[in-house]
Amino acid sequence: MKYENIVEAMEILGLPGMITRDDLKKRYRELARRYHPDRVNGDSLEMEKINRAYELLSEYIDGFRYAFDEEEFRKRYPHSTHSGKFRI
Repeated sequence: MKYENIVEAMEILGLPGMITRDDLKKRYRELARRYHPDRVNGDSLEMEKINRAYELLSEYIDGFRYAFDEEEFRKRYPHSTHSGKFRI
């Protein structure tokens, strides 16, 4: 999973940089109601992009909970020494 893909998925869904799983679900549902192919002005190609973005971000959020290795922590919090306080 590349960083560029995550950023692109966030842009497709129109999300800010810091989100929760609930924010992601809420935004997905809003867009799904608007672009679903069964709607009058639905767009199947746009809905496909939205679905892929949602799946990627859901996978990232679920995986992130367990990915607090030293490298990931430094990427997220470059000025913190917080990770040195944990024993692994």
